[in-house]
Amino acid sequence: MAENDIIHDPNGGIARLLEIMRRLRDPQTGCPWDIEQTFATIAPYTIEEAYEVADAIERQAWDELRGELGDLLFQSVFHAQMASEAGMFDFDDVANTMSDKMVARHPHVFGNESREKSAEQQTRDWETIKAAERAGKNQSGALDGVAVHLPALTRAVKLQKRAARVGFDWPDTSHVLDKVQEEIGELVEARESGDPAAIKDEFGDLLFVMANLARHWDIDPEEALRGANAKFTRRFEGIEARLAADGRTPKDSDLAEMDALWDAVKVEERTKK
Repeated sequence: MAENDIIHDPNGGIARLLEIMRRLRDPQTGCPWDIEQTFATIAPYTIEEAYEVADAIERQAWDELRGELGDLLFQSVFHAQMASEAGMFDFDDVANTMSDKMVARHPHVFGNESREKSAEQQTRDWETIKAAERAGKNQSGALDGVAVHLPALTRAVKLQKRAARVGFDWPDTSHVLDKVQEEIGELVEARESGDPAAIKDEFGDLLFVMANLARHWDIDPEEALRGANAKFTRRFEGIEARLAADGRTPKDSDLAEMDALWDAVKVEERTKK
């Protein structure tokens, strides 16, 4: 009875959510779909929910953010429940591990170190602490510990940052820009060769060096690409709106007309700024 009470308690907080998750995974009375899930099958949803949090923040959709954060929290609860069932750890272990990590990484807040340091110095101290943590896990390589399943552009930047810390980096962006031109030339050569594998390989190299350029210019490449996606969506919807005013769709138009409408949308955007 007490379990049902907490499930229906609107102020039950994290204890309520944990009990709901436990009940969903109950082998006898739970939800068949939830019972069948594994770490591997849930992982894509976890990634998707993290992106939806980022999307709500980028759109400043503060009324949606609470729900998106709840969806992301539920993913942690789901993984922790499966781990608990396997005898590995539970949600309290997850929370305590994070608490221990934050306390250890902020000695200037929770320890005896002075807070009279610049943000840059605190960042360097943070990286020093993280390096010591990796050493404790026998991760001695400069690139050890960079998650394989991060978005590719984000992982490229992280790999490059790690390499830069040990001196493997161009001194300024002029060298990176030269490398961009070099990679474009190699991509053109690969295209002319007609070898699909070579084209794919050179295209990847170009993306990697573009991520490096973003790092040097302090640009988040994922954020920049999301912005480009949003811009494309906005402008293409502008084309559709203009065609719809004439009772048409893009299928009733051609590239030349839509390109002209695209330019008109761009001009309108600029005049509104």
